[in-house]
Amino acid sequence: MKKSRRNAREFALKALYQWQLSGNAEADIARHMREEEGFATADEDYFQTLLAGVTSQAEALDALLAPHLDRPVSQLSPIEHAILQIGAYEALHCLDVPYRVVINEAVELAKAYGGTEGHKYVNGVLDKLMPQARPAEVKKKA
Repeated sequence: MKKSRRNAREFALKALYQWQLSGNAEADIARHMREEEGFATADEDYFQTLLAGVTSQAEALDALLAPHLDRPVSQLSPIEHAILQIGAYEALHCLDVPYRVVINEAVELAKAYGGTEGHKYVNGVLDKLMPQARPAEVKKKA
């Protein structure tokens, strides 16, 4: 069975949510996530890449997102914040994932876990970020 990147993103979101709220060490949270039901269906390497990447670059990702937000990062819901950080990280560092897939996956996470209109907000922010994060790819698709 193919391990799913979508499931890896989902577990990364749950882990980042825990990390934001608890402040626990990333390694402890990752260990806990690996014990969760359904984790075996996730691409573990991709999960680890996202979790380690976002936690180590959280401030830089927030700075990158900030100009595209309609409020301070501190006022984002923890779920939308984590989804946007995952999307920004993938946009910058997971170049094998087309930018439209990055946006779509983030929107799907927001639909599943975010507020009622959260997916629209996530879509708008990441759409504005992509010309900065992936200028050549965005230009080619235009």
